[in-house]
Parts: sequence; C-alpha cells; structure tokens
Amino acid sequence: MAEPIHDQAEGLRRLLVQDFLRVITVTSGNTGAGRTTAVINLAAALARNGRNVLVIDENTSASNVSATLGLSAHRDLLDVIRRDKTLDDVIIPGPEGLFILPAGRGMRVLEKLSAGDRAYLIGCFAHLARPVDLVLIDAAPGRSSYLLPFTFSTHEIVVIVSPEPPSITAAYALIKHISGFYHDKRRNFNVLVNRARNETEAQMIFDNMAGAARRYLEVELDFMGSIPQDRKLCLGQPVAGTFQPSASVTAFHHVAELLTDRPCQDAESATEGRGLERFMQGLLQSSQSSIANGLNTSSR
Repeated sequence: MAEPIHDQAEGLRRLLVQDFLRVITVTSGNTGAGRTTAVINLAAALARNGRNVLVIDENTSASNVSATLGLSAHRDLLDVIRRDKTLDDVIIPGPEGLFILPAGRGMRVLEKLSAGDRAYLIGCFAHLARPVDLVLIDAAPGRSSYLLPFTFSTHEIVVIVSPEPPSITAAYALIKHISGFYHDKRRNFNVLVNRARNETEAQMIFDNMAGAARRYLEVELDFMGSIPQDRKLCLGQPVAGTFQPSASVTAFHHVAELLTDRPCQDAESATEGRGLERFMQGLLQSSQSSIANGLNTSSR
C-alpha cells in the first residue's frame, strides 16, 4: 500500500532538517505580556508540526516555563557547568513531545567561564542524546536578559506585546536597546500581539510600533499576527492532549507555520552540521566578544 502523502512530506521534511538548527528567541519588554505562555503554546504547536523542539528557559521566577507547566526543575544549566549533572539529566520532558532546559542560573555565568569550562559545555551540547532541530528561547523580560547581547544577529527574534500601553512602550524600548547591538547589520524583529481584543486592535498596535521603529531606529518590524484573548491557553498540565482546540491555539499554529515556512533572515542562522554544538559555541563566542566590546551586563 502506498505511503500517505502527508507521511511522505513529513519524511522529506525530516531529511531536509536533520542537519539544520533553527533558533528563535522570544522576548518582551516587561513582565505581564504573556511571553512564557506564548512560548509554551508556540513550542507545542511546533512540536505538533513534527519539530524536535528544545525550549531554553532563561527565567528563574516561579512563573517560568517548567513551573507554569507544573513540572519540577531541581537542576539547571549551572549544574552542568559545575559537572554535577549531565545535560540530559537536566533537560525535562514536557507536553506534546517538547523538552525544556532550565538555564537561568547558567546563562548568568557564561561570560565568566574559563576556556576549559567552555570546551566542556560545548562538548555536552554536541553529545546530547535526543535530536533537536529547533531551539526556542524564553528570554528574561527587557534588559534583565543575559542572552540578548549574546544572541546571534541572525537568530529570529519574536517580541511579545500586549495591548496595554506599558507593554507597548516597553517593547519599543527593548527593540531600540537590541538594535543598538546590531548597528552595522540589518536587523528585523517579529512582533506578535498577545491577548488582542480583535485583529483591528492588533494591526493598529503593530502599525504604530512599526512606523516609529522605521522612522527613529531605521529598523523594520514584521507582523506575526495576534493571539486572541479567549482564556483557553494552556497554563499548567504536563500531559499530552492539554492543548485543546481554541481560537488562541489555532493562532499559535498559524504563527508556528509562519516561523518555520519562511526563509531565515540570513543563511548563517541555519546552523548546519552538529547544530547544538555550533549553537553553544557561537553563544560563548558572542559572550566573550560582548565583554571585549563593553556590551555586557553593566545595566543589569
């Protein structure tokens, strides 16, 4: 019996992405925009679409990814750096087949690692047991993130903004802050309006932000659409099947398709070969460059 068309397409897709790592950093200007909930639902949609998703969670608060899903995260990336645990020990299985790496404490020390520690950490990512073809980073909000100065200029950046004026103002300020790191390169930002009352409101918020960014920052914003406020987003059951059909879940699937179907902003954002190893190597190199250029954490 002939293989179903969708199975053939999935097999072809896996052949094409097996040596390809895509990295998407999700951030927001402040707390309360729904960033972590957006990361969870976006990761679930990507996993449902056949992606091998690793969520790297930079947050250490009680509302981080694992806590929101009701999962226990007793260890984090810092325990790997200290050689107390392996990377596979620290990674937590989540719903819908995604995996979560608690990394908040570890990210804070990346710029301070010795050459030996950096080599060890790169090796840990090189030998991770599970396949990963997409990394979704839940960055700490605003300038409190230790990742944004180190994020490669070619990674996808998704800025979550809610309709409240403080969220819009903080998101624009964050875009201005990040764009300062890439003054010599073209940098696009994807904007996702969360908890929108309707599409008209979301479009108006984006248009105002995009106009100001183009005029004052010489930065282009891309509209990823909106997530409706339907109060049915998953907020904490670590079991498959939790993400029930709703307007918001459908919207997240649409955003996931936009992110994976569109070409990368730059060919370098497709980390080829041993993707996770290259990812961590680049992250560590970026942290060292930030120190040399005086761009690291003085503002935090």
